Amino acid sequence: MFSIFGISPIIAGIGWHTVGAAMAASFYAPIGKVKRWSWETTWAIAGFFSWILLPIGMSLILLPHFHAFYAAQPAGLLLKIALFGAMWGVGNVSYGLTMRHLGMSLGIGVAIGVTLVVGTLVPPMLHGQFLSLFTSRSGLWSLAGIVVALLGVAIVSYAGHQKEEQMGAEVKEFNVMLGLALAVMCGIFSAGFSFGLDAATPLRSTALQMGLSPLFARLPSYVLIMGGGAAVNLIYCFTRLAFKRDISLRADLAQPGGIILKNGALAAAGGIMWYLQFFFYSWGEANIPARLDYVNWMLHMSLYVLCGGVVGLALGEWKGVGSRPLRLLWVGILVIIAAANLVGLGMAS
Repeated sequence: MFSIFGISPIIAGIGWHTVGAAMAASFYAPIGKVKRWSWETTWAIAGFFSWILLPIGMSLILLPHFHAFYAAQPAGLLLKIALFGAMWGVGNVSYGLTMRHLGMSLGIGVAIGVTLVVGTLVPPMLHGQFLSLFTSRSGLWSLAGIVVALLGVAIVSYAGHQKEEQMGAEVKEFNVMLGLALAVMCGIFSAGFSFGLDAATPLRSTALQMGLSPLFARLPSYVLIMGGGAAVNLIYCFTRLAFKRDISLRADLAQPGGIILKNGALAAAGGIMWYLQFFFYSWGEANIPARLDYVNWMLHMSLYVLCGGVVGLALGEWKGVGSRPLRLLWVGILVIIAAANLVGLGMAS
């Protein structure tokens, strides 16, 4: 474990995961301010910064021999990591469809819940460590934290659904069965990022052997994971820009220079914030005991929901909403905080 500022590693780990989750919960704020551009162009530019420029740039800075580092790894391993990234990219693409047929709050709740469980529990299963979760004190505390986190996600999602109903938000293409199916699919595929992190453990070990700080040893893995996700997302965006009649990249770039500059800066800011969630994920992971690596994903996803609720409050999204949804939101936030504390107890035991 590695801590700074003299803070307990457990507290530091949860704290850095919270910082990363806050970045994830906030990244869409600047993107939402983009005007007179298609969503596809905005998403592609944000993605260029978050999935390509920053991961490669950070690895070029950290690694003394960038090309040699990756060339020394088995080609099959690199392909496996990138494919898990592409799997996560498919989850991103299906995310919008989930919202279309289930609504924001319910869609996010189901998708995040599935991603939390699948991304947290599947890696220990693959390594033959699943049964040990039920036979060790730390494992039992961690499992309790996962269950409580799911409860918190459900409460926050229900509070969001109540808010949407009070504010008259309608899902025009609401379809429970199709929406739930898409949400489950989105959740499973989005867990590809967690699988990619697990598969990239040899890269992290190599980076540590080369002398990289534990805080930064995870970052070279992002070149492959985010690169795989970038391929899926960018193909999706540019295919729509090429073939959808009501949008085009040419029309977006034909806007006045001031609008292009402002929109580009906002999209870039959103992309940078998105990348920073996993930059600080690496810092959080560096402080979590290796035997409990699987809890990093649970902490990130549950704290993402918590920070999403807090950011929504800060941005005034709950203004004018009745007291019941607000009470539910705060209950859900407190439950997720309790889940993080249970995981902390598991790490300490």
